[in-house]
Amino acid sequence: MERFKRVFVVVMDSLGVGAMPDSADFGDIGVNTLGHISESVDTFKIPNLQKLGMANIIPLKQVPANEHPIGYYGKLRETSRGKDTMTGHWEMMGLEVTKPFKTFTETGFPPELIKELEERTGHKVIGNKSASGTEILDELGEEEIATGHMIVYTSADSVLQICGNEETFGLDELYRCCEIAREITMKEEWRVGRVIARPYVGKKKGEFVRTSNRHDYALKPTGTTALDILKDNGYDVISVGKIRDIFDGQGITEAFRSKSSVHGMEQTIEICKDKDFKGLCFVNLVDFDALWGHRRNPVGYGEELERFDAKLGELLENLREDDLLMITADHGNDPTYTGTDHTREKVPFIAYSPSMKEKGMFEEQKTFGVIGATVLDNFGLKKTENMIGESILKELE
Repeated sequence: MERFKRVFVVVMDSLGVGAMPDSADFGDIGVNTLGHISESVDTFKIPNLQKLGMANIIPLKQVPANEHPIGYYGKLRETSRGKDTMTGHWEMMGLEVTKPFKTFTETGFPPELIKELEERTGHKVIGNKSASGTEILDELGEEEIATGHMIVYTSADSVLQICGNEETFGLDELYRCCEIAREITMKEEWRVGRVIARPYVGKKKGEFVRTSNRHDYALKPTGTTALDILKDNGYDVISVGKIRDIFDGQGITEAFRSKSSVHGMEQTIEICKDKDFKGLCFVNLVDFDALWGHRRNPVGYGEELERFDAKLGELLENLREDDLLMITADHGNDPTYTGTDHTREKVPFIAYSPSMKEKGMFEEQKTFGVIGATVLDNFGLKKTENMIGESILKELE
């Protein structure tokens, strides 16, 4: 019989807690997302994370360690060779990614890729940089409409995105071009996690609006994950935020899209209050990364953490005796570091249940895969041979 009926895994996207031993191989030296946020802000109030043990994981300038934390806490290392969203989440659920997904945040896509895309689609590419979707439409939407050129851009994640005006470019043409882009980006040196069609309407700057006809051409996980095993054995796998996209829907039984990280926490609280499910609720909160980490804004990041902490207090109040909450991250994104890319870091791990009798620090784990392994162990399920990570369920007394 399972010890916990409901397991909540909340991913604070990009909240690293210090450099990995191999961080220098990724161009990341002395990085520490959470530590440097604390050093950069005047005030930092995270009372709920503090009582769970977050300030015991690494020293924080304004937040003292808790002498009597209510949770278990520690650090996780990443086994996979990467520092992107898909790699981190796939590893949490037991998959080691040996071939990293490519990101083109700093440079845009290489000329050889753009040349092949132009030749095969028949459209000249404009943009080719990392940008916000709304900003690039304001910048280049009128040009695309007037010329038939094609807006291509990326973000901090491993994505190639193509915009198309529904009236002038046409949805069918946009989807055709994205299918070609997906074929091209299967090459090892250009392998991105997702190609995304971004249709929009409007005729001039200030009027452009993206429509609901977005389509993702994602890579599916390269092997069985803990999500697949849970779903195949009749358990609920509820996704909140972009979890569904990260796994291309594989292993998911129900999905909730979030408008923001605060909204994602509100959805999680409602699920906790109202849904009598049996299985996993897997939550990604992306604003830490998308709004503050990549924009190198430690003050904004700190304020986002405070908003999260307030919602975390509500979630803690609604947890049942047979609930388990795990809080972690998928990579780092030090907002004080050079550039705009993710940073290769260890991540925090906190585990809490109202039924726990013990608490404290556990030793640093060598893979994010302990999370998926622990979830499976709780429900009496076995991981497959391809999966990494060992359960720490017995340590969570």
